[in-house]
Amino acid sequence: MPERSPPSATELPGLARALVSAGKLSLATAEELYSKAREHKSSFIAELPGSGAVSAADLAHILSQAYAVPLIDIDALDPQRLPKNLLDPRTCLQYHVLPLGRRGNRISIATADPSDQKAAEKVKFATQLGIDWVVAEFDKLGRLVEAAAASAGETMEQIIGRDFEFDESKVELTSSEASDKMAQEVEDAPIVRFLHKMLLDAYSQRASDLHFEPYEHSYRVRFRIDGELREIAAPPVAIRDKLASRIKVISKLDISEKRIPQDGRMKLKVGADKVIDFRVSTLPTLFGEKIVIRILDPSSAQMGIEALGYDPQDKQTLLEAIARPYGMVLVTGPTGSGKTVSLYTCLNILNQPAVNISTAEDPSEINLPGVNQVNVNEKAGLTFAAALRAFLRQDPDIIMVGEIRDLETADIAIKAAQTGHLVLSTLHTNDAPSTLSRLLNMGVAPFNIVSSINLITAQRLVRRLCPACKTPLDIPPQALVDAGFKPEELDGSWQPYQPVGCKDCNGGYKGRIGIYQLMPISEAMQHIILANGSALEISQQARRDGMPSLRESGLRKVKLGITSLQEVLANTKD
Repeated sequence: MPERSPPSATELPGLARALVSAGKLSLATAEELYSKAREHKSSFIAELPGSGAVSAADLAHILSQAYAVPLIDIDALDPQRLPKNLLDPRTCLQYHVLPLGRRGNRISIATADPSDQKAAEKVKFATQLGIDWVVAEFDKLGRLVEAAAASAGETMEQIIGRDFEFDESKVELTSSEASDKMAQEVEDAPIVRFLHKMLLDAYSQRASDLHFEPYEHSYRVRFRIDGELREIAAPPVAIRDKLASRIKVISKLDISEKRIPQDGRMKLKVGADKVIDFRVSTLPTLFGEKIVIRILDPSSAQMGIEALGYDPQDKQTLLEAIARPYGMVLVTGPTGSGKTVSLYTCLNILNQPAVNISTAEDPSEINLPGVNQVNVNEKAGLTFAAALRAFLRQDPDIIMVGEIRDLETADIAIKAAQTGHLVLSTLHTNDAPSTLSRLLNMGVAPFNIVSSINLITAQRLVRRLCPACKTPLDIPPQALVDAGFKPEELDGSWQPYQPVGCKDCNGGYKGRIGIYQLMPISEAMQHIILANGSALEISQQARRDGMPSLRESGLRKVKLGITSLQEVLANTKD
């Protein structure tokens, strides 16, 4: 192998030339040290301390004068007060730099070599800020940089757990993603391990969502467990960009696009034949991208109607409504009230070889074999209305519309229900009677509502009491009456319970169950609708027909010891 030719004076780095100009190094010594640096694949400045040619203190003074930058005594800094969220510790180690603070759109960086253009470019790219260099002694700066990096690394190890084992092959990647150059830049083992642990922990704790939230001086991960958000981890702020990039790579999102929200999906194997889908949503915020991951467990659609918490009579009413050959069944409630699981449970019951089922969703959350599922794409022109029109040309028996949002979608869905198809859909309303008013306000004709809707069900989710630790609640009878119980119900045959908390549950609760309000469209109600009756008149007629309120439905669960009184009161109104 031919030997390298000695470097010329013009090839020497700026630091070497500055030392030669200052008379601290001869040209021959500078060339020799530069050649050693190339052989050792290190930096020129790293060769200087061992050479004895110039001390670290002298070097710092020379560079401060040569480049007209301030000189700082690193020993005077308190390591605990240094900012930990401005630059990735790995970048600090690689380029021997340390962030000292930020003011406006500029960042102060301590360095031993202000002539290092590669370091300057990397810091500018990573922070998107202008740089104000501060010179420090090479050896002292190195010790502080290593200590800061070790501290950040230790924090990650503590969060992940030193004995945490993972198999990255469990996260499914396409071949094009695995070979993508940008993807390789985020294959950081601690980041991969941390994300993998969060996903597995969320699944094992029965969480429905994971929230990754960046702030100016902190970063937190929260899980939504049984409807409540709980902080699980507070990793170093420096990982936020790499973690976001890692999630976006395995979710098939554009990791270079950070200005607009994106949606994607990913899969995780949690057993030999168990695969969990995750729906990923990114949102640009002031201090980085907030990412929410929804856990989509296909087994939730196969729990069976018994697990949803319907009373026997309500269950029979629902089964009769979805057994009809045509008409519409509407499931209503706020976001997070379990509407999707209820619809999928009905679809799972109806999913038979002799039936053609098509669904339009935004997006499809749970994959059901045997059901033709379509993701709505507004940008491409595939709206709910467009999908419904296409379904009607596909010889359907049952149609599910993720949500009725406008008059056009409502009209087509109603026409489908009137022409021999069973239509299932959702609306965002507070209770069953207000759903009819919502449709009327959309512009749906009263006679179309009367001739198409079979059943409206409103629902909420309340937390189940942990059967292992719940205890009887001593409460005055008048308080129970004020909550909604009838005096004659307080006959001593039942006992309300309260949460306690144990190692098997979350604060006294374990899982959730639905409370429901089912409203069939009776003949008397049809007359009120045709006469353009108000929501109050519809509600009063529904009560005369025997429909309970959501509060009353929840109180039934209290009598059975399934949930607590405080949980029902918090999720329903009188």
